Amino acid sequence: MALKHWRIGLIIACLGAIGACGGLGNVQDSALNPPGTADPEAVSSMKNGNQAYADGRWAEAREHYEQAIRVQPELAEAHYNLALTLDQLGNETDADEHYTQAANLAPGHSVIWNSRKFRRYGDVTVDKKGGSVPSLPGLGGLGGSGSGGR
Repeated sequence: MALKHWRIGLIIACLGAIGACGGLGNVQDSALNPPGTADPEAVSSMKNGNQAYADGRWAEAREHYEQAIRVQPELAEAHYNLALTLDQLGNETDADEHYTQAANLAPGHSVIWNSRKFRRYGDVTVDKKGGSVPSLPGLGGLGGSGSGGR
């Protein structure tokens, strides 16, 4: 009788572990809010995009984020949100370009630097006192300079 309960417990534990592992690849990142310094038109587009993103309306969110980028091309948060949306739409190649643009525009932004594109390198930390920018091993610099971010 005890052996039977042990087997049931083992089966339940295995199913729980399989379920937990299955969810690891589906990290659901949240869209970032625009910074207080953003252009009001870009802020409006981002807020509309964030609502569409939260509702799972990916194509609509993409349009809003692209509009925010047209208004303010240096808005890292808009590039990051567009990258998240492109990931949801299955367009990883274009998403990677926007993750990189966002990282280049916001060198100390830990959320952006720990995005899906860079997550495989582990948590990126930034030395804010020393003013150094993050360095990711093996990337050869985000802009392709070959400097390794140093």
